[in-house]
Formats: sequence, C-alpha cells, structure tokens
Amino acid sequence: MAGRHSRTRIFSSPAGIAATAAVGVALAVGGTVGAVQLTSGAGQSGPATLDLTPTTAPASLAPSSPTASPSASASPSVTASPSASPSASRSPQAASRAKARTESPKPRPTAKKTTAAAKVLESGSCGASFYSDGQLTANGESFNPNELTAAHKTLPFNTKVRVTNPSSGKSVVVRINDRGPFIGGRCLDLSRAAFATIASTDVGALTVRYEVLG
Repeated sequence: MAGRHSRTRIFSSPAGIAATAAVGVALAVGGTVGAVQLTSGAGQSGPATLDLTPTTAPASLAPSSPTASPSASASPSVTASPSASPSASRSPQAASRAKARTESPKPRPTAKKTTAAAKVLESGSCGASFYSDGQLTANGESFNPNELTAAHKTLPFNTKVRVTNPSSGKSVVVRINDRGPFIGGRCLDLSRAAFATIASTDVGALTVRYEVLG
C-alpha cells in the first residue's frame, strides 16, 4: 500500500480562521472540564462543598477605610485653632470681670448759692440830683464820680439804698458816703455814674423812688 501523507490544511479565508479558533477553544474547554471532573471525582467521594468563610485577604477590605476617612475629616480641627485664640485673648478679660467692681461715684448736684433778698427798712419818693466835682466826702474818702455812691442828710455811712426811676423802671444800688443835698425837695445827691445808670445826665434832676436796704 502506498503511504498516505497527512496534510495540514491551511485556511486562508476568515471563515476558516474562525473555525480553527473555535475548534481550539472547544478542545481547551473540554480538557479543562475533564480535568475538573477527574479531580473532583478522585478527591471526594461525596458532593463537593464550598467554604464561604471569608479569608484574611477580604479582611483587608474591612470598613477600616471609612474610619480612616473621618480621621482625615478631623483635619478641620486644625482650622478650629483660630477659635481657640480668641478664648485665650479673652481669658484676661474674664479674670478681670470676676473681680468685684466699685460703682463710679455719681456727680452730686452743686448747691447754687442764693443770695437772700435784701430787707427793705424804709422806702419813699423824693427828688434826686447828681454831682461830679472832685472833693473829699463826709466820711473822709476821695470822691470818685465813676463809683456808685450817693450823699444823704441823715442815713449812716455805708448804708445801701436802691434808687429807681419810675419812668423807665431802671434802678441802681448806691452806697452812702457823703452828706447832702442841701436843696429843698431833694433827699439824694448821686454820683455822676449812678445817675447815668437810671437817667440821662441832661435831665439834671428827677423824682425817684428809694428803698433803704438792711
């Protein structure tokens, strides 16, 4: 018999290549399945059991990472440090507030000095004139026409008399330091300054109201 030569057929078309790959996959899967069946049959007489106990490798996937993430989230505690600085700066104030405070003294109203109204010892109306010639007064003073003084016939020296012009309501308080006037109908002779306070010096003389003050 003539010898038969085995020829390997090469498929150059895509369909042939796909068929060849399918045959190889089938052979590989079949061999693997057969090996698994042989192994299971040889090692165990009964049905195979699966051990579902988690190994140590999955333990590494335990929820330790979530706990680690809050630790990372705890990093804002570092940013919370500025909140501690105001408390530290306020601590001296808190200490000072703990001390007893004394009330500030309230200002007391100052009592206003009120001068008692002068008592009127005598009053009346008469004529008044003025004089301005420089001379010594009856009590020995040098006459000054610019001072508020007056002459009277009988009142004690240094007596205060309020003289009022009834026409204008103006008044002046004079001090008796001289004697006069020696003209009928007149009871007071005022200094030039005193007379000018209640009337014009052009008048020369006028009827006034007087009050002797005590």
